[in-house]
Amino acid sequence: MPDSDPSLVQRACSGDADALTELLRRNGPELRRRVESRIGRQWNGVIEADDVLQVTYMEAFSRITRFAPEGEGAFLAWMTRIAENNVRDAVRGLERAKRPDPKRRVQGPVNEDSYVGLVEVLGMTTTTPSRQAARREAVEILERTLAKLPTDYAKVVRLYDLECRPIAEVARELGRSEGAVYMLRARAHEWLRETMGTESQFFSVS
Repeated sequence: MPDSDPSLVQRACSGDADALTELLRRNGPELRRRVESRIGRQWNGVIEADDVLQVTYMEAFSRITRFAPEGEGAFLAWMTRIAENNVRDAVRGLERAKRPDPKRRVQGPVNEDSYVGLVEVLGMTTTTPSRQAARREAVEILERTLAKLPTDYAKVVRLYDLECRPIAEVARELGRSEGAVYMLRARAHEWLRETMGTESQFFSVS
């Protein structure tokens, strides 16, 4: 039975890694059951529950201090939402991979165009009047922001979004499944939008 001991949850929210680890251990079996149910027959064998749980646990450690528990079962409900988002993003990425991309990804050296393309993918626009100044500032701000991301998140963005490497190659480089790469990329993009929003007024969400 899932355990959401209030004192343990409070310690975890205060940044106690041991408390969070214990919460994940206690709630892990039920969370796995929910993940496997969410994956279902259609994606079974393509999206692995272990991958979903691993990325979900990474996100938990990164964001636990922002979690505000409200009532019994809140921790498991929070973890379930994160896991379901990861499954959703893996499915979306795998489905898009089956369709031809109208904007053909061309692998090559990273340049200003790579960073501007990432800004567009993130759904953000620049507010600097000068186009050239905007491009330069985009590079500077994105580099500062990438340095703040968890290592795996930053690697996915650099390999897939900036270097435009094929998803299979990115997966091999990271030692993860393609589904896991799509999960990591989606979470990395969330971090970029949030961090860049506080980094500068230079960007706005389009």
